[in-house]
Amino acid sequence: MPEYKLIYFNAKGTAELIRWIFTHGGITFTDERIEMEDWPERKSEMPHGKVPVLMIDEEPLVQSLAIARFAAKEAGLVPEDNLEAAMCDALVDTVNEMMKELYDNVRKYDDDDEKQKYFEEIFFPNHLEPFLKNLNERLSEKEWFVTDQLTWADLMLARTMMQITEKHPDCLENFSDVAAHMERVCEVPSIKEWIENSPETAF
Repeated sequence: MPEYKLIYFNAKGTAELIRWIFTHGGITFTDERIEMEDWPERKSEMPHGKVPVLMIDEEPLVQSLAIARFAAKEAGLVPEDNLEAAMCDALVDTVNEMMKELYDNVRKYDDDDEKQKYFEEIFFPNHLEPFLKNLNERLSEKEWFVTDQLTWADLMLARTMMQITEKHPDCLENFSDVAAHMERVCEVPSIKEWIENSPETAF
């Protein structure tokens, strides 16, 4: 097996899903974390000047979802059936687009109250709530989102719900099946151990 080194900031951010996938798959990897004060001198080392970067032996792989998808295949978290694999991709891409919508707009505000107002009055009713309603219906009849086994789409969904509920703890109160799904993922032994032992970070 090749040697893997995941390079990112000393933060969860877009690398945490990748860490979960490697950890759950029992795949050894080096978790290299760059402190923010060291980033200006390290930036030029990275393809396109961005992280995360996954070094596969000496070959760099960029883009967080491309890395996560590769890692998921290595970890056995992508279904062999092409349609089921595409359904995983669809959920992951939907979640990613939704979170991009949130972050792109939240960045416009300096004031925390304004950020909260945007979330409550625009993002939640127009983006998150319809998405959660659909998910809740799907998860009311099954344990995992796509197949009867855990996939990387489940990890992506749970990780995202964790991020959202850290700042907006009440947003799942009417979506009990989504909340239960998040808790199921976080109780998977490998994921639970990672969460319990991962360092506190700013984001």
